[in-house]
Amino acid sequence: MHTLHRFSILIASLLIFVSCKKTNMQGRLIPKTASIVVQVDGGSLLNKLPWATIKENPLFKDAYKDSTLPESIKRILDNPENAGIDIKKDLIFFIQKDSMGGYIGFEGTIKDEAAFKNFNNSFPEKGNASESNGIQYLTHSPVAVGWNKEKFVYLADAPQLGQMDELSRRMKRDSIDISSRSVRDIFATCKAVFALTENNSLGNEEKFTNLLAEKGDVHLWINTQELSTGAGTPSALAMLNLEKWYNDSRTTATINFDNGKININSHSYTGDEISKVFKKYKGGRINEDMIKRLPGKDIAALIALNFNPEGLKELLKTFNLDGFVNIGLTSFGIGMDDFIKANKGDLLIAITDLKMKSDTAKSNSEDALKLSGISQKPGFNFIFVTSIADKNAFNKLSNAGKKMSDKFFNDSNLPLAYNSNSNYFVLSNTKENTDNYLAGDNNNLDFISKISGEPFGGFINLQSIIKTFENEASKDSASKIMYDASIQMWDNIIWKGGDFRNDAINQTFEINLKDKSTNSLTQLNQYANKISISYHGKMKKQREDIMAFEDSEIPAELKENQHSPALPIAKEK
Repeated sequence: MHTLHRFSILIASLLIFVSCKKTNMQGRLIPKTASIVVQVDGGSLLNKLPWATIKENPLFKDAYKDSTLPESIKRILDNPENAGIDIKKDLIFFIQKDSMGGYIGFEGTIKDEAAFKNFNNSFPEKGNASESNGIQYLTHSPVAVGWNKEKFVYLADAPQLGQMDELSRRMKRDSIDISSRSVRDIFATCKAVFALTENNSLGNEEKFTNLLAEKGDVHLWINTQELSTGAGTPSALAMLNLEKWYNDSRTTATINFDNGKININSHSYTGDEISKVFKKYKGGRINEDMIKRLPGKDIAALIALNFNPEGLKELLKTFNLDGFVNIGLTSFGIGMDDFIKANKGDLLIAITDLKMKSDTAKSNSEDALKLSGISQKPGFNFIFVTSIADKNAFNKLSNAGKKMSDKFFNDSNLPLAYNSNSNYFVLSNTKENTDNYLAGDNNNLDFISKISGEPFGGFINLQSIIKTFENEASKDSASKIMYDASIQMWDNIIWKGGDFRNDAINQTFEINLKDKSTNSLTQLNQYANKISISYHGKMKKQREDIMAFEDSEIPAELKENQHSPALPIAKEK
């Protein structure tokens, strides 16, 4: 019993050690500094959208009919497992930036090693084959592939990634040729990926492990710090600590294609200094009363948030921006402390009553409107609302705002109106909107409960936006097909979050579809089918119009000559 007791303690200790280590297997062949990683759960996606269904997509059929497509690729399109890979396991894409630009990787699991080797050898220019430490390689620059009995990695050189930085942009502006670079040894790079230690890979990255632990069809990893590396900072901003915003910053997202909706769960991580500010000055809950007062009959989009004004001041200090802001505010007779005293921290921006109206600003000529293809443009009402903490302090801000407006905007015809009471300041494009908002209609909108409870929330009424273009879409059959497909597909987008926990700002997005009973991946495939039909119809119509236009430009006498018998050729002029 004493021995059994010791053994139990040992097993428990090992379990605790393993559970606390926060490692993963998927990241073992991904560099720790990878800028972007996309992990796809092949089994989950194929369960929701079988390959046989994908093959029925017109876009797929068009690609398959391409006469230039090699037979080896057609075999893969028939069934991806013909390549010897296990498409029901994880498939991973990643982007790595480095001093030579960067490279792109694709990884997965081997199902049939012999089939995988035959597939790679089936290309006319299969490249140089080699083997090292039980790993086989095939290299044909700028591409290389390596594999063992379990895993494969494809790498492709991408020097264009290095042209994203500020120096490259400046050299392009100065007409300096940056295209010539030393050629990457893609074989050595592929070997280095297989030789990655756990500490140099994402296999030992706790945040990446936490991401993969979330149940999802697709996982997305963005290393903002690495993406920003080499981007450069304009000299005028060099004195600011803007790098603190992206140092140690990561963004992760888990995507699920559920019935009737696409769910996205996201986490945004920042460095210690910024995290301390968010943790200390995190917002409360959005003000539901502000949303209920909206006067519009049809709300197209809105964003509501609650923030701590003191936290905004602290963030400005962190980035060395507080001095610049105070200098600017002082010139109008106010300071940052006035802003904090005046505001409760509630904010609302909304667009309502979206509809099409005649585009008289473009041209009054009917012929010109026909040529442009657009006879109308969207019209809407907007409203901006902020809550007031101290009326006198806010009046001081309001007077300063009027001075700014008079200084920078001299057009008296700007469609702006504003008003306030003891609780809210309202800015809109019509006086009627501002007055109706302050009167308070108390509209119990059904989406409020879905976005409330956290520091920020948003709503986009996709149905309302799409219906705005109904008349324009009815002008040709292709546009009508696209319109009908969209109106039957999309419902709305719900966004909420802002809660700071587990060292991250957390948020969720919910893209809702009209059909609530079918999984969203299947619906996306069906939608792509309809859009491709519309696209082909539109291209056909454009070709016919071009041919008709060219035909109308040929003089009548030449048209007659085209159909007349050949004329004898004169021997002399």
